[in-house]
Amino acid sequence: MATRLPRAGLLVFAVLLAAFRLADSSTDNSSSKVRAVNLGGWLVVEGWIKPSLFDGVPNRDMLDGTQVQLKSVGLQKYVCAGDGGGSNVTVDRDAASSWETFKLWRISMNEFQFRCFNGQFLTASDGDVISATADSPGDFETFYIERNNTLLHIKLLNGSYLQVTDNNQLTSNYPSQPGWDDAMATFEMTIVANNLHGDYQLANGYGPDKAKSVFEEHRKNFVSGSDFSFISQNGINAVRIPVGWWIAYDPDPPAPFIGGSLNALDRAFHWAQIYGLKCIIDLHAAPGSQNGMEHSASRDGSVDWPSEANIQKTLDVINFLAQRYADNPCLLGIELLNEPSAAAVPLDTLVSYYKTGYQIVRSYSDTAYVIFCQRIGNADPMELYQAYLGATNTVVDLHYYNLFDPYFEKLNATENIQFIYKNRLPQVQSLNSANGPLVFIDSFNQIGSHSHFGKMLSPFLVPDAISSYCVPHRYTFMLICLTPGVMIFRRVGK
Repeated sequence: MATRLPRAGLLVFAVLLAAFRLADSSTDNSSSKVRAVNLGGWLVVEGWIKPSLFDGVPNRDMLDGTQVQLKSVGLQKYVCAGDGGGSNVTVDRDAASSWETFKLWRISMNEFQFRCFNGQFLTASDGDVISATADSPGDFETFYIERNNTLLHIKLLNGSYLQVTDNNQLTSNYPSQPGWDDAMATFEMTIVANNLHGDYQLANGYGPDKAKSVFEEHRKNFVSGSDFSFISQNGINAVRIPVGWWIAYDPDPPAPFIGGSLNALDRAFHWAQIYGLKCIIDLHAAPGSQNGMEHSASRDGSVDWPSEANIQKTLDVINFLAQRYADNPCLLGIELLNEPSAAAVPLDTLVSYYKTGYQIVRSYSDTAYVIFCQRIGNADPMELYQAYLGATNTVVDLHYYNLFDPYFEKLNATENIQFIYKNRLPQVQSLNSANGPLVFIDSFNQIGSHSHFGKMLSPFLVPDAISSYCVPHRYTFMLICLTPGVMIFRRVGK
């Protein structure tokens, strides 16, 4: 059974699912199991799900977080923030690496700030000489870009143009408006990466006026009541709804975020009540970003969530959501944070946040499930079972991805299948026997980036994955297969 939903945009074979057991019973009682789908790309933007959202953004290859390198046409040398920032800028490198790479902060379609490897910004605050010494950006750190394909002229807001000098300095004292044949004031821009396409990039790319209409249209049409009806008719009894932290500030969230997601979430609960579904609210994007990815609304790939101020702000969001929805009969649970980074979020920081978040939810509801997502990266989910995060109705959310790990690209199809039985199954079994929170396999894929695997193996690979994860408790799973232009819900196991 299939329904046509917004264009997925990538030819991949993926499985997104959510299932966990609500009772320690070995009987096949459908009321004791949750079978949910994730409504990704709706209230938290992920550009790969609907790339067309960005089609109208001017200079859309220069969004927030785009990584660029600048090469002087006159010297044929790269602009460099030595040691990653903290001193004057030189133009003396024959090859470009991290010190010669800058992340864009977009102010308008033509105005940008340049963030260095260590976090400082290029600045004109020290007279004519450009340095990489500003910890936070303002007017002195804002540059106007005049562009001719890959060639740039860069000027300050006061009208002065940047140029390179014969002694390899970068200065802001070019005497007039340069032409494209004025090599000392012309730079060649190389875009190294442009892989962040989230709420921040979309809203800031369009600007507040145009972004409002884009977001309103998207939130109105990407998911509708008819989708909830379809879901309920096909064996699914819950939806997981990712939200961003700015939802607590509706209708006027901090810039550049656009209000309206709270109203959409209210509609989702209304539809859920009509069609007999439960809702899991998932805090997908936290202040400062917990993983540096687009789906956590990171501005430039940085992970700034683990600060006292950002964590407190996140707890305030959990308090807002719990207070608003605790008495709604459709609330199944609240997920406190999606996919915190193992590399950037210390375990003790996360555990402390999870424990406090649990207490906040419990202050409003004794029955709502409190869901703790594992750290992604090099981390064992068992660490959360050993932390004793809460006494009742707790769930650990597991995300088993092969698609993003280069290790699996080296495996053929048969080896990918065997990995499920030899590696994933023992992991799930050990967690099931840990006498702790319930297991919630929220997202997984069991295939690498080889698109031809989809046609060849989907009838075999997915049921193998499902049966592997389901062996202990006979779960029912639903899957979503992403192909160009169509999203298919299909029952694959009971």
